[in-house]
Amino acid sequence: MGHQTGSDGRGERGWDEELVPDGRGRTTRPEPDCPVEVALAAVAGRWTTLVLRELMHGPASYGELRERLPEISSKVLAERLQALSERELVVRERWRGFPVRTSYRLTPAGEALRPLLVELYRTGVALAGRS
Repeated sequence: MGHQTGSDGRGERGWDEELVPDGRGRTTRPEPDCPVEVALAAVAGRWTTLVLRELMHGPASYGELRERLPEISSKVLAERLQALSERELVVRERWRGFPVRTSYRLTPAGEALRPLLVELYRTGVALAGRS
């Protein structure tokens, strides 16, 4: 039996079909496989959104990222790049030659975060304007 949608866009149990289009989000507590939780975890962590923002412009080396974000420590940048790589949002590419060159680029999943980051920024501006 499928979910029926009323005139208000809510299913038979009162789920907003736009906010919760399938069962993964129909929970009464945070679940690690909830798509919203997955998306928030992907961009969580201090500096993560800034690293993603810089990579939205195209591939960059570790040194280029340090130049663009001069206040990030080497340790934190390495940690953020590693976490983004583990989440399959960033790919590390090593180029042959001497010295060996390494660059980082967004995967299609990483590039798909662009609208989320844009909306988070807009929401932040709106919320900051209320205080």
